Amino acid sequence: MKENIINIDSQDVASRLDVVLTRFLENHTRSYIQNLIRSKYVYINGEVVIKPGYKVKYNDSIKIYIPKEQGIDILEDNIPLEIVYEDYDIGIIDKPKGLVVHPGPGNQAGTLANALLYHFDSLSDYGGELRPGIVHRLDKDTSGLMVIAKNNTAHQRLSEEFKQRRVERIYWALVERNIKNDSGTIDAPISRHPTNRKKMAVVESSSSRIAITHYRVLNRFAGYTLVELRLETGRTHQIRVHMSYFGNPVVGDSVYGSRRQKFNTHGQVLHAKGLGFIHPKTREYMKFEGQLPRYFSELIKIIKSS
Repeated sequence: MKENIINIDSQDVASRLDVVLTRFLENHTRSYIQNLIRSKYVYINGEVVIKPGYKVKYNDSIKIYIPKEQGIDILEDNIPLEIVYEDYDIGIIDKPKGLVVHPGPGNQAGTLANALLYHFDSLSDYGGELRPGIVHRLDKDTSGLMVIAKNNTAHQRLSEEFKQRRVERIYWALVERNIKNDSGTIDAPISRHPTNRKKMAVVESSSSRIAITHYRVLNRFAGYTLVELRLETGRTHQIRVHMSYFGNPVVGDSVYGSRRQKFNTHGQVLHAKGLGFIHPKTREYMKFEGQLPRYFSELIKIIKSS
């Protein structure tokens, strides 16, 4: 059973306990955190707390235990995987479109986690046994660069970099319609959709989290825009939600855009193209930039010629 200790500072005072823990433990859902609280896995100042809605106080010391995950054995799987960079502490991989990041209900094999176990000789378990080496996530149908932690020290330091918004994350997306301005910022809070709990949405509420996306137009086509996006925050489905809210949903995104898509893209045309961060051991700044995958570049050619 893994132990996590969290000390509350002024910015979290009076927030709900489950909301605060979800912010710190980004690899776990809020519902999972709520179950841990009700199951007496969370202590505040040495006393067990079973109410997810407890309002945290300044200098509260929270101890949360993550029980060993049962029922799923993660096995190595020789899934083709492009390793862009690797050293003793980290790896950089280019996740293909259509690959689920870690096992879950209905996806117990054939995931990125299974592939990582095959391709890497060591991986952190800081995020739990079902997430070996996985510091951050990409949606199943989002392709692109991810940093992998090969030990727990690297994982903890990288997680802190993400939490402090010091990781540079650059995405390219093909979106519907033309964006009016050449560049700008979308600053709109994100929370669970009020009626569809499987979706996220721009919502003004106490449970919403700050979400900021910077965009820059790269090219305009007839009815479409190629745009570069830089994440200042990293909320679930942030780019997809923000672009839909902005009136320019990502092409192929039937969840946040039209259910009837013109192109058979098998999901959103969204690629994590750039990644920059401070190396967890050497403390040197590293930056990686990938190429557009074939599905993305081929669709641009089709749109240009139409």
